[in-house]
Amino acid sequence: MWVYELLDIVTMVFTLLVFLAIITVVSRAIRIVREYMRLVVFRLGRLVGAKGPGLVLLIPFIDTAKMVDLREFMLDIPPQTCFTKDNAPVDIDLFVYLKVFDPIKSVTAVKDFVNASIGITITTLRAVIGGMSLDDVLAKRDEINNTLRTKLDDITDRWGIKITAVEIKEIRPPSDVQEAMVKQMAAERTKRAMILEASGKKQAVILQAEGRKEALIREAEGERIARLRRAEGYAMAIEKIDEVASKVSSNTLYLQYLDTLGKVGESASTKIVLPLELTTDMLKVAKRFIGETE
Repeated sequence: MWVYELLDIVTMVFTLLVFLAIITVVSRAIRIVREYMRLVVFRLGRLVGAKGPGLVLLIPFIDTAKMVDLREFMLDIPPQTCFTKDNAPVDIDLFVYLKVFDPIKSVTAVKDFVNASIGITITTLRAVIGGMSLDDVLAKRDEINNTLRTKLDDITDRWGIKITAVEIKEIRPPSDVQEAMVKQMAAERTKRAMILEASGKKQAVILQAEGRKEALIREAEGERIARLRRAEGYAMAIEKIDEVASKVSSNTLYLQYLDTLGKVGESASTKIVLPLELTTDMLKVAKRFIGETE
């Protein structure tokens, strides 16, 4: 009886082993590749190609495959101490954004493209910063980003990697440089405040001068108009007098002269000198007036 029991146990173990072997073969033979992935297949060490997306069938124990992600991803480069052209140390943090555009090259042309990309980024960063002064490093961040992206993309292109962007996260200059920058910023603010204050005072003086000028112009204009009006009034008065005088006869004027002379002559100390012609004419007028009244 024990022999049959032993045979049953052996059969069960053998069946289990066969089942596990089938599962292993199936798992190695069938791969499901997502839309954003590619499967680089090798058959007996020889490249077959990139497979996917979808269902991919492999020959167990003959085919080997490596999965490659085609999505864009980011590398956070650890802080690097770089020396500028004028021997100033600066610590720089940056992000590198990249994606695989050729999965075959990313597997066959480089052993580990992630670590390779980090290494080439660090060396290129130090080379770029070493060719610039500290002031340029602090002021030309966008230019550094573009230069790094261009240089890195030229290198990683042979690996099937595309550098889409490089962004500097932080630039930390030496502490003494930071203190000098803070003092410079404070001085610049003070300078701008003084310039604004002086400009405001200058503008106020200009406005006051323009106001006084405008007031003087208006005053002169008013005086000119007043004089014109007075002159016009004098002219109109003279015209009126001339008009009235043209209607009065010479006899009336002589009588008016006599009446005025009589009033003036009432004073004992008054002496009047008249031209002979005027006295002769006035006497004639007086005689004629007396004769008419009689």
